Amino acid sequence: MRNYSLETEPTELVSPWLEPLIDEVTAFRRELHAHPELSFQEHRTTAAIYDRLAAAGLSPRRLDGTGVIVDVGEGPIATALRGDIDALPIIEETGLPFASRNHGVTHGCGHDIHTATMLGIALVLSRMHNDKPLGGTVRIIFQPAEETLPGGALACIDQGALDGVPRILALHCDPRIEVGRIGTRIGPITSASDTIKIELTGRGGHSSRPHLTEDLVFALAQIAINVPAVLSRRVDVRSGVSMVWGQISAGSAPNAIPGHGVMSGTMRCLDREAWHAAGELLDAVVQQVAAPYGVDVQLEHTRGVPPVVNSEHETAIIEAAARAELGEDSVVLAPQSMGGEDFAWFLQGVPGSLMRLGTHVPGGEEYDLHRGDYIADERALAVGIRVLTAAALRTLRAA
Repeated sequence: MRNYSLETEPTELVSPWLEPLIDEVTAFRRELHAHPELSFQEHRTTAAIYDRLAAAGLSPRRLDGTGVIVDVGEGPIATALRGDIDALPIIEETGLPFASRNHGVTHGCGHDIHTATMLGIALVLSRMHNDKPLGGTVRIIFQPAEETLPGGALACIDQGALDGVPRILALHCDPRIEVGRIGTRIGPITSASDTIKIELTGRGGHSSRPHLTEDLVFALAQIAINVPAVLSRRVDVRSGVSMVWGQISAGSAPNAIPGHGVMSGTMRCLDREAWHAAGELLDAVVQQVAAPYGVDVQLEHTRGVPPVVNSEHETAIIEAAARAELGEDSVVLAPQSMGGEDFAWFLQGVPGSLMRLGTHVPGGEEYDLHRGDYIADERALAVGIRVLTAAALRTLRAA
């Protein structure tokens, strides 16, 4: 039997099936963009997804709260595809005619692109199946709450999203990659991400007599500097452990040592084992650094998500599909990101791969994610649909 999953010649061109649908998918994306919803509040988005899938003759299933799962085809599941549906608490500054009408909320991470892409894939595969049975099933997961740690992926898994699934694929917008191309990487592509909060209390006093106090501000400074340094010497440096503080707050007067202070930040890591090791070390390291200053330390360590580690085989499936659909030069090496991504939870159960979807307009302005002015090139919709539909077809044929 030929191994369709790894061949690069076309196995079935998706474009003819997508062409009649792309205007509708684009309009659907714009409607989502105009009505963004925060994590676990995606009720309007969920209803829109459900209704369009049902109108296509499919049998979608609403998840508890928000989110949708739909199976396309018949028989064993060959692969699952995942798209996240939530937005960010950011004011939109794009000036687009379909800009957010929900003030203070925007799709500044491209999840509207992800959702519309998955809808397009479901509609294309449904039409293909009605024309000729697919010979298996593709599961599509419209996942809520990626932006809230530890992420909505866990709720999807608890409700059976991975039941019977042998692999899972996903995509994420990348404004650094030109539209028409995708980025892939075998191994870690995103980082584990934890939130750290440290609260100190001690005896305050006059700044002229620090020896009569427990100099809390100085202790905060030592923790800020030395805890990341100690962790970098206690955990394998190749794992990329990074601790960065985003908030330090204490005191209200320049000549008074306060009795209370707080600091918070994130700890990130590209290696699963090192992520666990650093977490186990953290409390002891913080206590040891703070001990000479006599302050009381309360550590709140919120585990976030593991790193996304792409499997070799599933990444090869995506790359082969992209080259067949888009051309040999359509695949670039994606850089590793220290951002967190809850797709990692799915990969704890089955192998899979997350690809980067280029959204940068060639020669146009450069954007970053999580910005209120982020504008994605909508031609990326067709790219994402073509690549992941072709990848799904390869898994069906290989099965």
